[in-house]
Amino acid sequence: MKFNIKYWMRVALVIAVGAVSFACSNELAQSAAPVELVVSNTQALSRIDVDPSSQLSCDTAIGAVLFRTIIKNPAEGVNQQFNDVRITRYRVSYVRTDGGTLVPAPFVRSIDLLVPAGGSATFDAPVLLQSDAILQQPFVALRPQNGGRDPETGRTTVRMDAVVDFFGETLAGSNVAGRTRFPLDFCFNCNGCI
Repeated sequence: MKFNIKYWMRVALVIAVGAVSFACSNELAQSAAPVELVVSNTQALSRIDVDPSSQLSCDTAIGAVLFRTIIKNPAEGVNQQFNDVRITRYRVSYVRTDGGTLVPAPFVRSIDLLVPAGGSATFDAPVLLQSDAILQQPFVALRPQNGGRDPETGRTTVRMDAVVDFFGETLAGSNVAGRTRFPLDFCFNCNGCI
């Protein structure tokens, strides 16, 4: 009886290891969508002055997002229209790059943008920071009345990346996603935004 239990335990272990290896193979780890969404950006501002009285160039958009779709298995003579990608929302989250941990709350926004299969599109002026965020930590600590320094790093500048994840699907219904990052420095009364 002991032999049978050990035998079946070994068989079960071999099956489990095989299933895990199969699930982790490159073919299954890739997106099932027939197109790949490549997201990049152009950045106009990298320093943000959070002083509300400083309006020097701070009304300029931080940047624009560029989308490009790549058809994974192009076939000649096949209509790719159903592989067009409709972007429906994006999520902005933050990662500190200066050693601090306090970041603004992440948020999600809806958009409606069509990127043709094998083509490109631009999303001008995405919202990367909600208007009330500069009244919260870590930015409020940069005000002179609050010490003028980030309490975690001791610096007068807070450095972080705005991480922007875009979500959508092909017109045929396959989910597609892409990500880009905007490195930003935040300061108070530092001669405007540049």
